[in-house]
Amino acid sequence: MLNLTRPWRALRRAPPSATSASATLGTPPIHHKASRAARLIQLDSGGMARWTPRDYAALAREGFVANAVAHRAVKLVAENIAALTFLASAGGTPLDRHPLLDLLARPNPRQDGAALLEALVAHLLISGNGYVEAVGLDGRVRELHVLRPDRMRVVPGPDGWAAAYDYTVAGRTVRYAQQGTLPPILHVALFHPLDDHYGLGAIEAAAVAIDIHNAAARWNKALLDNAARPSGALVYAAPDGAVLAEDQYERLKSELEASYQGAANAGRPLLLEGGLDWKAMSLTPKDMDFLEAKNGAAREIALAFGVPPMLLGIPGDNTYANFQEANRAFWRHTVLPLATRLCGALAHWLAPAFGDDVRLEVDTDRVDALAADRDALWERVTAAPFLTVNEKRAMIGFGPVDDGDRL
Repeated sequence: MLNLTRPWRALRRAPPSATSASATLGTPPIHHKASRAARLIQLDSGGMARWTPRDYAALAREGFVANAVAHRAVKLVAENIAALTFLASAGGTPLDRHPLLDLLARPNPRQDGAALLEALVAHLLISGNGYVEAVGLDGRVRELHVLRPDRMRVVPGPDGWAAAYDYTVAGRTVRYAQQGTLPPILHVALFHPLDDHYGLGAIEAAAVAIDIHNAAARWNKALLDNAARPSGALVYAAPDGAVLAEDQYERLKSELEASYQGAANAGRPLLLEGGLDWKAMSLTPKDMDFLEAKNGAAREIALAFGVPPMLLGIPGDNTYANFQEANRAFWRHTVLPLATRLCGALAHWLAPAFGDDVRLEVDTDRVDALAADRDALWERVTAAPFLTVNEKRAMIGFGPVDDGDRL
């Protein structure tokens, strides 16, 4: 729970050097704000990352690191976006070469363009936030670097917008003031209905399903370690109401630990004597519908990331025709919308350095999964006798040609 008592008192406390009567009596000084909501925004944010129940480290460990379904979903989206080819245009005219394309192809000495985009998209899906730093020299943008979102904190300004970003590593903090023609930090945030500065990652929306899936995997592992048997109890029912002696109890416990526990003792029969009876104390996997619960959680994880379940190997209608349709839907509804948004954000951010009319877009003609859609478009355009050559070329994304304004 956020404690507003200490910051509110700190805000109202007079400076130690004040000698006025108001400071002596503890009367709060008058503060003038540019916005009525600025004080509340400053107190609520304070330059600190605000995560709903789970923080970035926990989400990354339990989701991306420890869960195979979420890991593959993140990799599938990030790697496909990183493998895309991008086109640049200026004033609506497609360009074969552009300095912005060269920068995206080789953003820094340690990464190529695919590695930078993969890291950016992975951070977006895990935390809902992606940060890119622009490094300039002699008035030109020379390098781009992706920064970890768990180390970045938004510092709101008087108007409520981000005035700066604090990046903390090993106890050192660097402040990036969002000033100048080209701000040094690009912050891409997925939509969050309850936060003004930070985005909502897909892995956080799938946190409950991820916990169920991980718990099922741990339960299965523990069951295998315990000779693939559920837990139970040995009940001693002597006819005369007698109980086991201390040495009998210790001998029985040591024999169970040495001869019947562990995967190496799987399948060994349990020999009971002297009125002992085995009573199971937990539900069997069949009673729990173990596999269906685990597959249901996996489907919810895939749904949160926008990945069709069959692309992740989750059991279902995994026929070849369904796989083709699922792959096409994955590209239409997940990969291309996110890639288009990143193109718009990068072009808008870097426009002061490369021209206000520069645009970035995805070259969909090189996406094999959309080949059927492209062939259908070409057939429709070719069969339209009422369109000129240049109109047909414009419909499929090509520029005009001389003498093309004819039927």
